Amino acid sequence: MAQRLFFAKCTLRNALNAAKGERYSLQIVHKRWLNLQEYQSKQLMRDNHITVQRFQVVDSVEEAKQLVDNRAFDFAEYVIKAQVLAGGRGKGHFLRSGMKSGVQLTKDKQMVAEITSKMLNDYLVTAQTTKEGVLVKKVMVAEALDIRKELYIAILLDRSSGGPVIVTSRDGGMNIEDVAKTNPESINKFLVPVDDEELDVELAQEIAEKGLGFTESKLIAKAAKEIRNLYKLFLRIDATQIEINPLGVTPNDDIVCFDAKIQFDENAEFRQKWIAQIEQENAETNDPREALAKEYNLNFVPMDGNIGCLVNGAGLAMATMDIIHHYGGSPANFLDVGGGVNQKGVENAFKLLTQDTKVKAILVNIFGGIVNCETVARGLIAAINLVNVPLIVRLEGTNQEAAKELLSKIPSIITADNLDDAAQKAVKMASSM
Repeated sequence: MAQRLFFAKCTLRNALNAAKGERYSLQIVHKRWLNLQEYQSKQLMRDNHITVQRFQVVDSVEEAKQLVDNRAFDFAEYVIKAQVLAGGRGKGHFLRSGMKSGVQLTKDKQMVAEITSKMLNDYLVTAQTTKEGVLVKKVMVAEALDIRKELYIAILLDRSSGGPVIVTSRDGGMNIEDVAKTNPESINKFLVPVDDEELDVELAQEIAEKGLGFTESKLIAKAAKEIRNLYKLFLRIDATQIEINPLGVTPNDDIVCFDAKIQFDENAEFRQKWIAQIEQENAETNDPREALAKEYNLNFVPMDGNIGCLVNGAGLAMATMDIIHHYGGSPANFLDVGGGVNQKGVENAFKLLTQDTKVKAILVNIFGGIVNCETVARGLIAAINLVNVPLIVRLEGTNQEAAKELLSKIPSIITADNLDDAAQKAVKMASSM
């Protein structure tokens, strides 16, 4: 399971607060984040009686050809999607075939196998991958459906409400945070009694009517059924959030869940046995750095910049990235080594950072409250042979003088007096490499 961070600055909860005219505060919650590929989330919904596009997943050209010969899989139009754990597939490109976009449309069924062959075992490069791209091992072939209306619905655990809430908007297909800014009155919030094992039919109908704007009884009934099944899924898999965007209405008045983002409660992993299968399926497509982060028990999120960050504490890590941006730089990652980091943990963090060839400088920012700065310094010195880019270090707190004395003996380590000084030096060094 990939180690991720949940940045609440960009979450639904903040969208809700913004819609209510409240100023949100930044929260960071350490989570075990299971990444689902698109076909996996669709399978999960389909298995729980939630309406999705008809689709099949293939991992060979032979399977794609068999799909073409299957008369039960005849549609007016097909959408063929490369299955990788990266966003921006539609604007990506393939390294070997040169084909543009990891999302293709065709009305010619005979083209399905040809398009699939160009995707499989090729590397898809998107805005969220490295320049080497991600190897495509599976392709999803689905019925392409027109959408006459896009809606939004999410179910989440809301701390302020003390239980689950259902959030809706009639403006689907766009970022919910943007909706909260431009049209906050379109966002509705419905409280669900925490002891309800099923969503009440009347509440589901109210959500369909008042939250999603349905007026015809037939559509209200269809929407209510989808909402109730989504809530059953939410409870069954111990989810903390399920977000459907868009929830689409087709020209035939079918209500379809086109895209889902799902978060799980890590404490319930022991009873969610299917998670192991998902992890196994995704092992080959995971970012190798995330596998290392899991092995080393580090909180790590890859980014697109060129300044590697090693920080203790999530809040300090966010502040470090902010100040790098302030001085014109761009962080290559979020890496929180935690409050109990030891010398080995520092060495492991450097092994992780040096996997990224984009990194042109590394900024270490440690506040020694629980952490002993001298311990961190010894870890830095032990791992210095792993680093071939400028290393800028700011240490403050417990045993900082002893730590600085140790670092002063290593000419290749650049020390900083404070965070501003450290960030400016890191940006300067990264831009000169």
